[in-house]
Amino acid sequence: MTAFTLAHLSDPHLPPLPEARWRDLAGKRALGYLNWTRNRHKYHRREVLDALVADLRAQRPDHIAVTGDLVNLALDAEFAPAQAWLAGVGPPEHVTVIPGNHDAYVRATQHRFAGAFGDYLAGDGGTESASFPFLRRRGPLALIGMSSAVPTLPLMATGKLGRAQLDALDRQLSQLSDDDAFRVLLVHHPLHSTSRMKRLTDSGGLRTVLKARGVDLVLHGHDHIHSTMWLEGADKQIPAIGVPSASALAHKHYPGAAYNLFRIERDGNQWRCEQTVRGIDAGMQVKEIRRTRLI
Repeated sequence: MTAFTLAHLSDPHLPPLPEARWRDLAGKRALGYLNWTRNRHKYHRREVLDALVADLRAQRPDHIAVTGDLVNLALDAEFAPAQAWLAGVGPPEHVTVIPGNHDAYVRATQHRFAGAFGDYLAGDGGTESASFPFLRRRGPLALIGMSSAVPTLPLMATGKLGRAQLDALDRQLSQLSDDDAFRVLLVHHPLHSTSRMKRLTDSGGLRTVLKARGVDLVLHGHDHIHSTMWLEGADKQIPAIGVPSASALAHKHYPGAAYNLFRIERDGNQWRCEQTVRGIDAGMQVKEIRRTRLI
């Protein structure tokens, strides 16, 4: 079987932020807008994002996964530019997207993500509206997209999947148990966080499903750092991989923008998965950072 390459990027936080109307900046958005204008605009840069995506496309991956936070405050004016950016990354058949907490920043526009990017998160069943978890088969991969994106109170960035989504995932993975597919789970929030304000509140429920049913790889974003976590699966340990923001300059303890490439192929009766990390340097050049055999 020919190797399949899956690219993973996350948290583009598409810059620049469109001009906001005063009536849009109530409640949580007011704090988010202040944070953007004072701090975040300095290190979320469009030229960084464009350089990273250009390098990613030059690698010619078979598929691309984007694990959320395409926008910043979920302003109505943010979604058209984000649609145009995503179209530049690739068409829906080659790109899979899930939402992050910034994509559902407030209740008033929490529905906008599904409307704007529905073709990129449509399962193979062809349902008209977004439904999570969704399943997309691409080559040897079974891509399973979940949504942990929920509106939260000011200063909170937690995520939640909910019982219905977890039960549906359990059924879906049960149906895939006899399928010879490499199962990749996409979720925005990491399954472990030391921050009470940024955690996935029902990560324990997700871990329970994964321990019973298993997947081969979990991809997430949210915390804007390189991370590798090993989870207990049904018959083996599961690598859970996080990646920095796709538009970020290095600052404080956060690394510069990066993305992952996963080369997936059969090795006898087992799967083989090799991770390559490519990131931007101080000279705005994207280079290979490291290469790791995961499975």
